[in-house]
Amino acid sequence: MDKRVEDRRTQPQFELRCGGLHVVIQRFPVWLITLVTTATGTGAAWWTSR
Repeated sequence: MDKRVEDRRTQPQFELRCGGLHVVIQRFPVWLITLVTTATGTGAAWWTSR
């Protein structure tokens, strides 16, 4: 059981493999999540108010 918990901790949250490109994100920074959600909400409000 300990091995499963240990394996889950080492798995990346995001992994992208495209040809020779390999991008791995271990942990998303809080400021990035905040920026993306704010931009999405602002963009949606602007789009619906047109």
